[in-house]
Amino acid sequence: MRALIVEDDRGVARAVAHVLEREGYTTDVVHDGATGFEYATLGSYDVIIFDVMLPLMDGVSAVAALRRRQVTTPVLMLTARGEVPDKIAGLDGGADLYMTKPFDTGELVARVRALTRRVTPAPTSVVRAGDLELDETTRTLRCGGEEFQLINKEFLLARLFMVHAGQVITKAQIAEQVWEGEPVEGNSVEAYISMLRKKLKFLGSSQEIKVMRNVGYKLVPRKDAPC
Repeated sequence: MRALIVEDDRGVARAVAHVLEREGYTTDVVHDGATGFEYATLGSYDVIIFDVMLPLMDGVSAVAALRRRQVTTPVLMLTARGEVPDKIAGLDGGADLYMTKPFDTGELVARVRALTRRVTPAPTSVVRAGDLELDETTRTLRCGGEEFQLINKEFLLARLFMVHAGQVITKAQIAEQVWEGEPVEGNSVEAYISMLRKKLKFLGSSQEIKVMRNVGYKLVPRKDAPC
């Protein structure tokens, strides 16, 4: 397993590299966002750890640029900024997980393991719900002529809603199926649902994720959608 660590605090970077190497990972360490972006684009990594506040290019911008380049490597954001808007910005930018400093090294390793073992299921089909198509091979969500390539949690969330279209999905079920036993921080479920809603709106889909108060969520046709 290969890990890329993009962290300008050299002490933190060394500590993270040390604990991962002790677990058998091969690590590359860089100290600014622009170099991190270049390494992530050109290298083959199983996981990337990005700090948010970086010289030359901040972590959120770097990760967003990677996603636009179709780099789908799992990303763990590691930063001292722990406010909910900061977390949402990181997740919206394409990060898979968000961890705040100071952190427990055991938890960090566990989260990295969770990301690296979470391999997309073997490509078998295209999942359809209404006018939506989800390609399991490329993790691409399509509607009409528009499409988005989804990061891992977005893919798992979209697949869950589409496979069970019209059925209520509880927050506990989302945590179990999308986070796969990994701790769910704060408003992470809501943040990912918000991200997926934005993508459905951009795609112009007739489907929407509706809140079922005190119960959960479900994917249903919009009331104003054409028949």
